[in-house]
Amino acid sequence: MITKFLHTRYRVNDLEKSVAFYRDVLGLREVRRHTSLRGSTLVFFKAADSEEEIELCHYPASGPVQVPADLTHLAFEVDSIEQFAKHTAALGYPLSDGPTVTGRSVIAFIDGPDGYEFELIEKHRN
Repeated sequence: MITKFLHTRYRVNDLEKSVAFYRDVLGLREVRRHTSLRGSTLVFFKAADSEEEIELCHYPASGPVQVPADLTHLAFEVDSIEQFAKHTAALGYPLSDGPTVTGRSVIAFIDGPDGYEFELIEKHRN
C-alpha cells in the first residue's frame, strides 16, 4: 500500500537553464544533486512549505525532450498572482494564460523551459 507521495520527475534538455528556472523564477530550493547509476544527472527541488520534491533529470542519451501541449503541469500556490507575474515576466517568463478568477481562487499559467506548464494559484482569503 502506498503511504506517501515523495517526488515527481521531469526530464529536461538543458539542465542548468532548467535549474535556473526552478530556482530563480519559481523560487524553489535545490536540496540535492547527483549522478544516477545509468549516468543521468538528477537535481531535486522543494517548495518552502512542501515535503514533496521535484526531480529534474538530464539524460541526453535518451534523446531530446519534446513535451506535447497540454500534457502535464505542476501547480503552485502563490501569495499574489499579480506580484508573481511581474517577477516571472522580468525574468523572461510572462504569463501564458490568465489570470482567471474562479470561485475560490485566481489562476494563471507560465511556460517553462522544454514546454512544461506551471499553474499559479492565488487562493481567496476570507
